[in-house]
Amino acid sequence: MKLLPLLSPLTHLARLPRLPGPRLSSALLAATALELFVLAGHAIAYPFGLTPERRGAAAPSTTTDLPVEAAAGPPVILLHGFIDNRSVFVVLRRALTRQGRRHLESLNYSPLTRDIRTAAELLGRHVEEICARTGHSRVDIVGHSLGGLIARYYVQRLGGDRRVRTLVTLGTPHGGTAVAPGAGVHPIVRQMRGGSSVIEELRAPAPGCRTRFVSFWSELDQVMVPVETACVAHPDLDAVNVRVTGIGHLALPVHPTVAAAIREALEAPEAGEDSAASAGAVPAA
Repeated sequence: MKLLPLLSPLTHLARLPRLPGPRLSSALLAATALELFVLAGHAIAYPFGLTPERRGAAAPSTTTDLPVEAAAGPPVILLHGFIDNRSVFVVLRRALTRQGRRHLESLNYSPLTRDIRTAAELLGRHVEEICARTGHSRVDIVGHSLGGLIARYYVQRLGGDRRVRTLVTLGTPHGGTAVAPGAGVHPIVRQMRGGSSVIEELRAPAPGCRTRFVSFWSELDQVMVPVETACVAHPDLDAVNVRVTGIGHLALPVHPTVAAAIREALEAPEAGEDSAASAGAVPAA
C-alpha cells in the first residue's frame, strides 16, 4: 500500500481537476443542506429496499471458447451501511447500468446483525453463490460505510481476496471512527470505533492480498472522525485513497461525480499492468 500521497494505477481518477474550494464554513453549510436533501429522498426510497433483490438464474451453458470474464466485467455487489438497505444504491446502480454492467446485485444484511465477522461470513456465502450462478470466478464490491468494513473483513481475514478483484469503499471507517451513534447500544457499531477488536484485526499483516482497494473519503464527512480514518492505511494492501470535496457521508453513494469515479475505478486495469501513478482529488461540489 502507498501512504498519502498515494500512488495508484487509477491515473484517470487522480487527474480529475480540482475546483476552487469555498471557505470551510460555506462548504460545510452546503454539504449539510445536501445531506438533509439526500436523507429526505432516501427516507422515501427506504421501504422499497426492504425486500431482498430478485436473483437471476444460473449462467446458461455456452459454446464460446472465451472465458465469461472476457465477455463482460465481473459482477458488482453493492453493500449498504448500518441501519440501511439496498435502496441507497438506486442512483449508483443506474449509473453502472448505463455503463453496460451486465450483472449487478444489491445485498441486504439484517440490522439485527451483531457482529461484523458474522456479516462477513454471510457475504462470503453470497459471493460463492453469485460466482456459481453467473459463471464468473471473481467479483467487484462497492461498500458504503459499514458495508465497506464488512467487505474488507471478508477480503482480508476470511480469504475473500481469492474472489474479490476490486473493493471500493465509500466513507468506511477503516481505522475506526470516534463518532459512532448508539455505540453503547449496538455491538456492531461499537466494532466501528477505533481500537475495537475488529479494527485491530484489520491492522494485522495481510501478505499476498490479491484484492485492490479504492477508498473514497471526504473532508466534510461528519461520521468519520478523524476524516482520514476512511482511508486504507495498511502496508500489505494495494490501495488508493481518493479525496472527495464538498459533500458529506450520506451523499457519497448518490453523487453523480462520485458514481462516475467509481465506474472508472471498476474499469481500471488489473494490478500489475503498466500505468503511471499520481495522487489527486475528486471534486464533487
